[in-house]
Amino acid sequence: MMMYLISVILASILIIPFAIKTLSPYLWLDILYLKDLLRILVTFVSRRRRRPFFFVLDRFLEQTAAHPDKSFIVFENAHFSYSYTDRRSNKTANALLAQPGYKAGDTVALFMGNEPAFMFTWLALAKLGSPVALLNHNIRTKSLLHCFNCCKATVLIAASELKAAVEDVLPTLTEQGVTVLLMTKHCDTPGIESFSDEVDEASDSPLPRSLRSHITFKSPAVYIYTSGTTGLPKAAVVNQNRLLTALAVLASNGVTSSDVIYLNLPLYHTAGFIIGFIGSIETGSTIILKRKFSASQFWDDCRKHSVTVVQYIGEVMRYLCSTPKRENDKDHKVKLAIGNGIRAEVWKEFLNRFGNIEVREFYASTEGNVGFVNYVGKIGAIGRVNFFHQKLFPFTLIKYDTERDEPIRDDNGLCVEAPKGETGLLVSKITDIAPFVGYAQNEEQTERKKLRNVLKKGDLYFNSGDLMRIDNDNFIYFQDRVGDTFRWKGENVATNEVSDILTISDGLKEANVYGVQVPGHEGRIGMAAVTMKEGAQFDGSRIFNHVVSYLPSYARPRFIRIQNAVEVTGTFKQMKVKLVEESFDPGRIQDPLYILDNEEKSYIPLTAQVYSSIISGNIKL
Repeated sequence: MMMYLISVILASILIIPFAIKTLSPYLWLDILYLKDLLRILVTFVSRRRRRPFFFVLDRFLEQTAAHPDKSFIVFENAHFSYSYTDRRSNKTANALLAQPGYKAGDTVALFMGNEPAFMFTWLALAKLGSPVALLNHNIRTKSLLHCFNCCKATVLIAASELKAAVEDVLPTLTEQGVTVLLMTKHCDTPGIESFSDEVDEASDSPLPRSLRSHITFKSPAVYIYTSGTTGLPKAAVVNQNRLLTALAVLASNGVTSSDVIYLNLPLYHTAGFIIGFIGSIETGSTIILKRKFSASQFWDDCRKHSVTVVQYIGEVMRYLCSTPKRENDKDHKVKLAIGNGIRAEVWKEFLNRFGNIEVREFYASTEGNVGFVNYVGKIGAIGRVNFFHQKLFPFTLIKYDTERDEPIRDDNGLCVEAPKGETGLLVSKITDIAPFVGYAQNEEQTERKKLRNVLKKGDLYFNSGDLMRIDNDNFIYFQDRVGDTFRWKGENVATNEVSDILTISDGLKEANVYGVQVPGHEGRIGMAAVTMKEGAQFDGSRIFNHVVSYLPSYARPRFIRIQNAVEVTGTFKQMKVKLVEESFDPGRIQDPLYILDNEEKSYIPLTAQVYSSIISGNIKL
């Protein structure tokens, strides 16, 4: 009898792991994720309790003290150690303090591409207690002034190569009394002062902590611009508390001080700034900084610098897979790729071609209060839902009417939850743990992102604007964006902003802008259905010159469709669903169709032959 019991117990011990793996195959990974989540939470809480207040800058100073001579930034074969970065940021801060138009704590706008000076300057401003607006270096004129003004900056620091863009808006900046500094050693433009020479001559003595003593966890740290459902870019407020939380983004994915991070995404974006730059400050890693992404140089750079961690957005992975195959494709040290927006088929191709790299797909937004991580590595999913995550950051998917562009509500006026397997709008409850700070100087747009009376009267949720689906294994998948925003070339494009630009051109009366899918391309490319003013004729060259003057390349409508009238709903919202379905297919559309041609510098008629070449991939957009 005893032997029988022992046999049963041993058999049970052997069977239990197999049973758990069969019934709950992801349980162990869920437990490990929970462990990481708790560790991050404990670290965050302990830092919140420190006095004086502990911020991202303090973590950088800790890393500098721990390994002063270690390379922090490698840029175009130049190496900048942690201690050099610290000293250079001191010199930048002291040079800025000497400017009569600046005082510690003033908001400063940074108008630069990817270069070490961007990082030195941000750290300098952190030492001075100044919030920093990260301006997209592709924007010009109207958009540039809008982004500058909505964060109430008093100083603009720009890269030398952006001098012409600054000169375009200089009269307005001068009128507003803005101090304009150019990262060059000499500038002969009245109203713009050279700044690099002053930084070179400034003292590298440390800045007293008293200069930033006014900073609290609720103080704005950076403004990161995001194109939302309507209008010009909005400045999402990232406060000190959120930035402190963001320190864990790389460390929580197993990145350590021995890793080398390849940063080729724009520093003015959340991905480049928070994940690449701020994340590396926490881990004490070395950053290989690139001015911009280059598919042809990507793997050679990774081999040259022994890169172990790369960042991506969906387009990056597709571009890499589109390069000619080479015998040494798997000859590298990259072990982790972290980012978002990769399609399942590209994910599979990437792994097959470039080897056993852990792809850590995640979901988050600059201003949002919820995020997901695909810690399992399930191809195609953006994350995994579990009980503990749901308790910390309550969210749900609700049914959404894409034609009316609004959530579906029941007879009681409450939203209707989407069942598993069905697509729904992601909304996340606004709480003390998961706050929504909103947008600077834009209460209307902040309010638009709030959704009330979701599951019960009086509750308040953040509207992500993203349609999601949760499968029976609790993996969550991104389906599409809703409303008036689409994504192209890694950038969000606000359709109303583009519409506004189009309708101030001569000849165009109305413009309905939307994104359409193109085979072999990530995201959606811009298209506009327009009507002409009475008696006006479509002038492709004039419209081309107009959009090039006002819009960055990714936001310019590639296709234009001329209609007799723009269709609207009963509530006078422009109808897009049918237009999106018809896309730019001349076989389905009777209206005149035009395509932007950069060589001709004009919008030219879209023929069936050109359409076929685009669909077959012979013409790349």
